[in-house]
Amino acid sequence: MGARDTVARNLQCAGAATLRYGLALNLLWIGRLKFEAYETENIRPLIVSSPPFARLAAMLGERQLARLIGVSEIVIGGLIAARPYAPRASALGSLAGAGMFATTLTFLATTPEAWQQKRKEPKPSIVGQFLLKDIVLLGACLATAAEALRETAPGGR
Repeated sequence: MGARDTVARNLQCAGAATLRYGLALNLLWIGRLKFEAYETENIRPLIVSSPPFARLAAMLGERQLARLIGVSEIVIGGLIAARPYAPRASALGSLAGAGMFATTLTFLATTPEAWQQKRKEPKPSIVGQFLLKDIVLLGACLATAAEALRETAPGGR
């Protein structure tokens, strides 16, 4: 194996670790914030504009729904981070994260505040820009799921 291959492999390993643990840290931190009153206020426009989340908020209350979302984010982040010890659980966490980010991307369609009004072509607002990052996080979840699933295959890597 040449020096270029070694460098490429080292970069790939560093990138995969950064992706996995950056994703996990983001989920743990953002999940923790869901227990703060200001974060309940921050997500209100997203929740009330989404038919399924609006129904959940009506049943549970906005504060409880925010906390439920926060607990989900914390659990998913913890599972993703557990890959060295529990690759199957980590793959499950990554797939759950992919589902979560696919769900939050629907807010682009249901939240009027996600788009700047009075524009000829669609332009995301600050809220829309915030949501667009979930495309990258969705990709990160899919990549970390694949990596963890490879670890669960007979013989590992």
